[in-house]
Amino acid sequence: MSIRHFLDIFPLPSSELRGILDTAKTRKKARLGKPKGAVDGDAILVGHTLAMIFEKSSTRTRLSFDMGIRQLGGTSIVLNAADMQLGRGETIEDTSRVLSRMVDAVMIRANNHDDVLAFAEVSDVPVVNGLTNTSHPCQIMADLQTLEEHGLDLKGARIAWVGDGNNVAASFAHAAPKFGFSLAVGTPKGYELPEIDVERGRQEQGRIDLYNDPIEAVAGADVVVADTFVSMGDTDADKRLNDLMPFQVTQDLMNKANGGAKFLHCLPAHRGEEVSADVIDGPASLVFDEAENRLHAQKAVLEWCLTS
Repeated sequence: MSIRHFLDIFPLPSSELRGILDTAKTRKKARLGKPKGAVDGDAILVGHTLAMIFEKSSTRTRLSFDMGIRQLGGTSIVLNAADMQLGRGETIEDTSRVLSRMVDAVMIRANNHDDVLAFAEVSDVPVVNGLTNTSHPCQIMADLQTLEEHGLDLKGARIAWVGDGNNVAASFAHAAPKFGFSLAVGTPKGYELPEIDVERGRQEQGRIDLYNDPIEAVAGADVVVADTFVSMGDTDADKRLNDLMPFQVTQDLMNKANGGAKFLHCLPAHRGEEVSADVIDGPASLVFDEAENRLHAQKAVLEWCLTS
């Protein structure tokens, strides 16, 4: 059987992605009333060990994978890249070959996407992309799970991304044709979604509309999504804030979307920057359901990677 890596959404068939979402929802429901540390009844990954490599700081990714593998019956090892020989010049490929002989799967939260691809290329065990500079597929699976739980039929829905055309926006573009929703991306000039991500979606008959006006982007939207204006590693914070502040998601902007539109944000959030407090803390916000679902979605990803 070929190794199942979860590196990006766009290479995976819609049926496989749908299966992951359905697994996430089934496993979440089965845990109702259980202590957080209790192992799932089927303990499907007992005996398995997940290594987690972090080049970037993390809250939700670390917790969701760590608790996820434990709930599935397995164990985890946390590795900070700076503390490994990887941080002293050992090659990505050599690190991958060694870890493949000691653990059953690897999750990497990395600076450069190409490093994750290189790691997976020589790995004998599944590799999961926990975030890179170009995509964040695990986040999108949790986001889509959240929307379906709140009654949104993804097929035919309209999702609006407002702000910087970053890695999370790219993964939304990858997911659009897979799940049948249309994506509106509203960004200032100079912050557009990379053309390669737009074309990937459109080549699969996905509808991706690009705007340089936030009001145009949210018109007709069932969901409005924002992310931080200044990300880890950005060195031009003042310029980014100045350029992106007109794209702040306020209640006035939410009112331009469809009635009952929901708000998503992958967190951490900066109230008063990319989103106003009354939106993220208001009734339209699903951000904490979204954060919780990182756990259930990541468990489903691990199950998909490690079981036939």
